[in-house]
Amino acid sequence: MRAFVFPGQGAQVVGMGRELAEAYPAARAVFAEVDEALGESLSDLVWNGDIETLTLTQNAQPALMATSVAAFRALEAEGFGIQDADFVAGHSLGEYSALCAAGALSLADTARLLRLRGQAMQEAVPVGQGAMAAVLGLDFAAVDQIARDAAEGEVCQAANDNDPGQVVISGHKAAVERAAVLAKERGAKRALMLPVSAPFHSALMQPAAAVMGRGAGGGRDRRAGSAAGGQCPRRAGERAGRHPPALGRAGDGRGALARVGRVPGRRRRDGVLGDRRRQGAVGDDQAHRQGCGGEECGRAADIAALRA
Repeated sequence: MRAFVFPGQGAQVVGMGRELAEAYPAARAVFAEVDEALGESLSDLVWNGDIETLTLTQNAQPALMATSVAAFRALEAEGFGIQDADFVAGHSLGEYSALCAAGALSLADTARLLRLRGQAMQEAVPVGQGAMAAVLGLDFAAVDQIARDAAEGEVCQAANDNDPGQVVISGHKAAVERAAVLAKERGAKRALMLPVSAPFHSALMQPAAAVMGRGAGGGRDRRAGSAAGGQCPRRAGERAGRHPPALGRAGDGRGALARVGRVPGRRRRDGVLGDRRRQGAVGDDQAHRQGCGGEECGRAADIAALRA
């Protein structure tokens, strides 16, 4: 089984993608198209800017998507493409990169949606008021209790269940800092503040959902649908609009990759004619537990996939 998995915020670094763009015309074209879609030279910020400006979520989101898709195009140039994968998936904003790589969203639409998403999320919580931290060495239940104990009337939530030994907390900065200290007191191996500019996957992101809902039409792909169950079937473009901030607990993603379908007519890399795979994508909100109610949506198997 092969999967393309695309990263989320926190992976950004100044200079990312530069060598890819220099070595592969297809990768360079990705950055050029994103620059044109946004009406600015995002690539100059990515390659020559400062990390503080790049980390602002309105910049980090389209920048990481552009770099991810550029890497994907470089792989295609080497002969390894989407037809060679069984799944595509993304962690948080990486879901948009996965949808773009799968062809469910155009590159230009994805860039514009992520700029809008980033602006909406940053406006929901001004820089410096929110934070996230990764707790290593404790399970989700323990970190969830720590977050509750540290809240003290503010928002502090166990937000990302990355694996049995790594959980991310999110909320008001002071509360997250208290939680990080408390986690170490209760046996965590480490508690690290993350390089992000807003408290993603927390209730503080709720105002961003309405903004994205109004702006999602331009990125909607009407071929996209829901596969493999989930309480809220919806098109991938609608999902990009109505559920962009991934409010609520984001799951560990195990068992929630989207399997590609197959339609005849394209030669595979191994030379066999007849399998052109249609792609699907799922983000890291696998474990939304509370059903579909606007800001909370889906369950573990909530998957966006393309129909023929």
